[in-house]
Amino acid sequence: MSDKELAQKIVELVGGTGNIVSVQHCATRLRIVVSNKDNIQVKEIEALDKVKGSFFNSGQYQIILGTGLVNRIYDEVTKITGDSESGGEVKEEVVYGNKFQRMIRMFSDVFVPIIPVLVATGLFMGLRGLLTQEAVLNVFGLTTVSIPQSLLTFTQILTDTAFSFLPALVCWSTFRNFGGSPIIGIVLGLMLVSPSLPSSYDVGSGAAQPLVFFGFLRVAGYQGSVLPAFVTGIVTSKFEKWLRKHVPDAIDLIVTPFVTLLVGILLALFVLGPILHYVENGVLFLVENLLFLPMGIGGLLYGCFGQLLGIFGIHHILNFLEISMLAQDGWNYLNPIGTCGNVAQAGAVLAVAIKAVSNKTKQVAYPSCLSALLGITEPAVFGVNLRFVKPFIMSMIGGGVGGFLASIFHLRATGMSITGIPGTLLYLNEQLPIYLLVNVVSFVVAFVLTWLFGFNKKMENA
Repeated sequence: MSDKELAQKIVELVGGTGNIVSVQHCATRLRIVVSNKDNIQVKEIEALDKVKGSFFNSGQYQIILGTGLVNRIYDEVTKITGDSESGGEVKEEVVYGNKFQRMIRMFSDVFVPIIPVLVATGLFMGLRGLLTQEAVLNVFGLTTVSIPQSLLTFTQILTDTAFSFLPALVCWSTFRNFGGSPIIGIVLGLMLVSPSLPSSYDVGSGAAQPLVFFGFLRVAGYQGSVLPAFVTGIVTSKFEKWLRKHVPDAIDLIVTPFVTLLVGILLALFVLGPILHYVENGVLFLVENLLFLPMGIGGLLYGCFGQLLGIFGIHHILNFLEISMLAQDGWNYLNPIGTCGNVAQAGAVLAVAIKAVSNKTKQVAYPSCLSALLGITEPAVFGVNLRFVKPFIMSMIGGGVGGFLASIFHLRATGMSITGIPGTLLYLNEQLPIYLLVNVVSFVVAFVLTWLFGFNKKMENA
């Protein structure tokens, strides 16, 4: 089945274009908001070639397709529905879930589109760390002094740009999701990191002094900050939409962008920014202290119970935290522990695959193990482990053991959003052997526990 045929089948089986309110996607899933979820033919969709499973969460029907394929199917679906990033037919929004669930979905919609760029940046950081190691250079008869300064500058362009202009990416995505003009969002975000403002990094190191307004308000750039750009984007995009309803068409082109940018930067620099910057730092301080609880307790708890976040659809809140960590000091402390949970899912589902009698269970479980090792756990979680319950519990234990070790060894990643085997690219330094060790332990613990206690023929028949 071609991509176009699969997209047509998906649209047909979710109730046709008339039942589709909006279409989006993340790294692995096509996410569809529908008017009436009773019109979705779930079994028929899950039986389609290349579909690895589906579930309904936070007001979205999410079809698991996998990386790469999901992008192509999204493009084909939006050709059919007319619903794309550039716009299309505006339909009445259907509200699903409580306020908390909608808030989490809002985080997801804003941060998911910018993650691929941050993934690439993390890989560049990992490769630079590998290629500039003394041991690697010695193999070629070189030392760190041998590396030309121009080459180091080139690597800094690859690794520093995305995070230097992170507020612009966040503002752009926020404006796009809340109905504002994305180009205004980009410019507003760039204003937050304007070279005319003293850099927050320089102010933090004492190399520069912040600007002082009104005799007491200290202002610097927002390099490395996420929350100020996010909230400013929400408020300003809504203000822009309000303006367009009240400004006469004849002067809209001039007045609306001018007033929107002026109000937006005033709010960002003098009201929202100073407050939210402290809030963001407080949240990061709290999370990092929880992760760094003594004796590896933080890693144990997150490695074990963090796997539940995906089931309840609230795991996207972690995107904000990971992006903020990387922007602050270049390290991601959540990734190595979360990776242990993903690999543990692979260990549990492999045990199910080997012990299962049913060919149908084996056909789902074996590919799910490979997917989980590549960082895509939805097929393993929703297709196998959670269905039988006990394998999922065993994977939680395996993830907790691995997370405990990751915390004890102070593992930290150079990027985000890739785990398992691809995740090794975020640890191409002295941490790599430890990264491999904690993941092997997670896999083996989950596999053995599932083999011994987590799955049997009676459960399969039931």
